[in-house]
Amino acid sequence: MEFIHELLPLAIAMLLTGAVGGVLAGLLGVGGGIVIVPVLDTTLGIYGVDPAVRMHVAVATSLATIIPTSVSSTRAHHARGAVDRELARLWAPWIFAGSVIGTLLAAGADGAVLSTVFGVVALLVALKMILPLENLQLSRDIPRGLATPIAPLGIGGLSSMMGIGGGTLSVPVLTLMSQPIHRAVGTAALFGFLISLPGALGYIVAGWGDTRLPPGSLGYVNVIGLALIAPVTVLTAPLGVRIAHRLGRRQLSLAFGVFLMIVAVRMLYRSLAA
Repeated sequence: MEFIHELLPLAIAMLLTGAVGGVLAGLLGVGGGIVIVPVLDTTLGIYGVDPAVRMHVAVATSLATIIPTSVSSTRAHHARGAVDRELARLWAPWIFAGSVIGTLLAAGADGAVLSTVFGVVALLVALKMILPLENLQLSRDIPRGLATPIAPLGIGGLSSMMGIGGGTLSVPVLTLMSQPIHRAVGTAALFGFLISLPGALGYIVAGWGDTRLPPGSLGYVNVIGLALIAPVTVLTAPLGVRIAHRLGRRQLSLAFGVFLMIVAVRMLYRSLAA
């Protein structure tokens, strides 16, 4: 009975995390990881998980939960014609490759390094989305030729190090390349799958046999967190999609930016306090 009382608060926290993460996955195309990672990092800290591997577990578990969430979100966006198939074919191989490279780098990095990467990138993206920069463009279209791999490789690599589905980076990057916000969000959901699958598998291999991991871990992926969060995110992602298609461009950008700003400050504080 005491064992159940100890796990109940954790279970409730995981379920609430999954609900919020699922709505944000559909709303912003972020795969929910931008919520799941900082919440899991805090929760694991409360339960006394070694700080050296805590961020690794949070990132890896987040990526594992994004796999089914991104599938659900992508199907919902595709039904509304918001997935750019041509862009998906162009960027998919590079997104996948970037995810593999990022996972390899993150596996050997300190937890504070991962927190810093997470916080800095989230802060930069938040500023871009909050400031009135709707007319700011880096290019009139998606770069082709030798420049094609640059953006998707960076998105895949940083996303796998942060435990996010790619929308946090690909949405602002695509809008800077003159792509409509709703189409950028819909296509980002697909990129989330291409990032989360190789990333989660890589973290399982990298963390295999580590004695510092919490109970129920498969490599760096915590199966308890995965089992509780993933089903709820799948159920709530379509709700976020419905909300997204009722909001205007500026409203969606502001919602995205304000949320990222809060998360960025929290993660930078965590890295400085480590």
